Amino acid sequence: MAMQTFPQSMDNDKIIIYQVFTRLFGADAGTNIHNGDKSTNGCGTLADFTPKALGEIKKLGATHIWPTGIIEHATQTDYSAYGIARDHRAIVKGKAGSAYAIKDYYDVDPDLATSVPARMKEFERFVARTHRAGLKMILDFVPNHVARQYHSDVCPEGTDDLGATDDCTKAFSPANNFYYIPGQRFTADFDLQQGEPQPYTEEPARATGNDNFSAFAHHDDWYETIKLNYGVDYANGRTNHFDPVPSTWHKMLDILLFWASKGIDGFRCDMAEMVPVEFWGWAIPQVKKKHPGLIFIAEIYNPDAYRTYINTGKFDFLYDKVGLYDTLRAVTCHHSNATAITQCWQAVDDIRDHMLNFLENHDEQRLASDFFAGDAEKGRAPLLVSACMGRNPMMIYFGQELGERGMDDEGFSGRDGRTTIFDYWTVSTISRWRNKGKFDGQKLTPQETALQQYYARVLNLCSKEAALAHGDFFDLMYVNPQGPHFNPRRHYAFARRQGKEVVLVIANFDTTDADMHVGLPKHLFELYGLKPAKRIKATELLTGSSKTIAFSHECPVEVHVPALGGVMLKVQLK
Repeated sequence: MAMQTFPQSMDNDKIIIYQVFTRLFGADAGTNIHNGDKSTNGCGTLADFTPKALGEIKKLGATHIWPTGIIEHATQTDYSAYGIARDHRAIVKGKAGSAYAIKDYYDVDPDLATSVPARMKEFERFVARTHRAGLKMILDFVPNHVARQYHSDVCPEGTDDLGATDDCTKAFSPANNFYYIPGQRFTADFDLQQGEPQPYTEEPARATGNDNFSAFAHHDDWYETIKLNYGVDYANGRTNHFDPVPSTWHKMLDILLFWASKGIDGFRCDMAEMVPVEFWGWAIPQVKKKHPGLIFIAEIYNPDAYRTYINTGKFDFLYDKVGLYDTLRAVTCHHSNATAITQCWQAVDDIRDHMLNFLENHDEQRLASDFFAGDAEKGRAPLLVSACMGRNPMMIYFGQELGERGMDDEGFSGRDGRTTIFDYWTVSTISRWRNKGKFDGQKLTPQETALQQYYARVLNLCSKEAALAHGDFFDLMYVNPQGPHFNPRRHYAFARRQGKEVVLVIANFDTTDADMHVGLPKHLFELYGLKPAKRIKATELLTGSSKTIAFSHECPVEVHVPALGGVMLKVQLK
């Protein structure tokens, strides 16, 4: 099966999401003391997303920005002077804390404010600046778990706090917001005092966020979080109790509507498959009814549940992690053949338009890290495939376009190839790119600048070129077997078509240049009513150069493809 047809709507550009870990974007103290606090290592704020900064992100080709870590979360930084209760250090990961241990669903994280009392106003101004820059904003929604000391001190009047009316003598009740282990105190295999005057106490213990329904937490658990109860009784065969609608459903819908009212353009829903799909099917249409155009993205890892979360759950887009990400990672590292890419898209062919592609995010190891490819240049070929295969969204993670390696040992986050989400830190590539807000490129290396320009070229092309943004996809691997001028283990070729316009995309995952002969099947021309051309002008979109080529099923396209890179040949047929 070689062809995939997409809906031909031309209403919007292809979605390109720039994920940025908010407190790290503007951090440039540069001290980078291991496990340092905010006073030593500094912290970026919402104000660092200036019109200039947002304009530079848009220049990269982004249509949306996902500022990660906006909602208030647990932290070891003391904000009690502002009426925010201090968190016990034993149940906070890292000095800064995880952005996914939400402490107050109705508040902005104080770390991100230049004036803590004005933090919500500063966020609203950030949304407005984003829209003025021609970008849309995606916000995290973390529905499965909250910080162990969750308490909203700014929730709207008349709103009951999570757990406020729970009957904690019951392990499960559909009226409860949390799961309890009655008669047992929370314990762990790590120190629950951590230098505090008293150890952290929780009695009765509540279930931990990663579906640990015991009173004991391991240091590898999501021990800083507690799981929310959506009416699923896990202890009795995962039976559902959805009638009447559980309390948690109403409270989470209110939270979604609260943030939607701030003018954001979508939600990225953390670990969406850990929440019953019935909740999403109930909540998402209600949010969209009041805020048409809002998009919902699900972080999901179970391919068997994909179609349910689209059809029943009403999600617009799903993470394509287990499929395309894992496949491209294996091909990039030469652990798998490029032919596996074909099998990958075929597995989700009917829902391809709903899949969100990426090569990096805050959970995954940096492409340039020692744990992945070890070289940012090896990301050029997989970027062509991930970004240009379909009309579905593409996401990059801040610093990816600069070759950020994520090889720092920041503190709670060790040297694991990821950029920390737990610590205060200056990310060198981002800090030098920003250069105190000037974005003049003076502190970037020539290699970083060239890589950034490549990313910007590809992302802008796949958003603006009609064939790439909206056109049909045609896999060419089945007519390009192993030969002296094509290696299907390291080379991948496909075409995108809109009207009479065709873009031939060839990715070279090999470490050597290749003089390729890429075959085109007769079926490609017959399917779309295209006339083959023995000689036609082709524009190489990545460089802007042009050449005359044959574009016909009777003879292959001859093209030189650089190592670890690719070409994109655009032709206008009759």
